[in-house]
Amino acid sequence: MTKEPQDSRRTTRPIRIAIGPRALPGELAVPANAHGLVIFANANGTSRFTPRNRFLADMLDSHRLATVLIDLLTEEEETADERAGRLKFDMRLLADRLIAICAAAQLEPDVSALPVGLLGASTGGGAALWAAAQQPKDFRAIVSYGGRPDLVGSALGRVMVPTLFIVGERDQQTIGVHHRAIDNMHNDTRLEIVPDATSQFEEAGTLAHVGQLAADWFNEHLTAEPTELI
Repeated sequence: MTKEPQDSRRTTRPIRIAIGPRALPGELAVPANAHGLVIFANANGTSRFTPRNRFLADMLDSHRLATVLIDLLTEEEETADERAGRLKFDMRLLADRLIAICAAAQLEPDVSALPVGLLGASTGGGAALWAAAQQPKDFRAIVSYGGRPDLVGSALGRVMVPTLFIVGERDQQTIGVHHRAIDNMHNDTRLEIVPDATSQFEEAGTLAHVGQLAADWFNEHLTAEPTELI
């Protein structure tokens, strides 16, 4: 098991994003001289508290990337969804919330001018792809680790922003899923395979590998001029 820090190294402040009658709580961290903003796509109501997400947010922060660590479902929705599991697989719902979070975050003065990327795992990775397909001008890069591109369907062909897929070497079924997804995409897309990792990246050093790959991708694509969309 990878040992993750218990206390975040980022300097954060709480935010609340209004979604109709609901509000999604989260935290915003803006390091000095930030050159990009990364929104975490977590498809439940408590992922922002996990050591894994805090570890990745700390890594991005150390690379001068601002972060919004937020969940796409409220805790009440997650509790109600424990049996049915419907909401966390509703790509349209989750993508709409990501788009709303992006719009709200860009009202924050210290990040309003920053290009935006999305970082998602599991169904959150699928939601990130769906959001970029719906609003391609809102986002400049996507990183999906252990994600579910198979849930996006034909919308994969409308994803125009640079996309990095990260999968574990020992997750052979998922590797095949990602190769098929890339065959249906027409953008700058790359697949990185983390040695000795399973789908949860719990093996020693594997999550740090994910974090470095993500930071490198965002550093490249959240600083360059955006590609003109056709």
